[in-house]
Amino acid sequence: MSTIAAALRQAMRIDGVRGVAVVDYFSRMTLGALGDPDGLDLNQAACGDTDVVRAKLSAMELIGYAPTRLKDILITLDTEYHLIRPLLRRAHEGLFLYFVLDRSSAELEAVRKELRRIEDLL
Repeated sequence: MSTIAAALRQAMRIDGVRGVAVVDYFSRMTLGALGDPDGLDLNQAACGDTDVVRAKLSAMELIGYAPTRLKDILITLDTEYHLIRPLLRRAHEGLFLYFVLDRSSAELEAVRKELRRIEDLL
């Protein structure tokens, strides 16, 4: 089993996770995805979020912040959270984790803690 597949399986065990993907924001390619959030094409959403990651990293550069300061990007919707975590270590440059979370059951701090563990798997 690949490390990406193992990381995705571990992510899906977190309470409130409806979908997860590993994405390359340079190529806009989804390297792996699991889950089936209602009414959402996970691959298409992950691809679209490459623009979000690029824009935030560009804005940080513009104001003189190091990209390593960015821990995650949270997008709050009516029934979901979309959590994006760029993997900024040299070995993972250009990748991010994308989570779709159920707002009623996901505990953001618990998800963020688990994200750090999943990042170490990759």
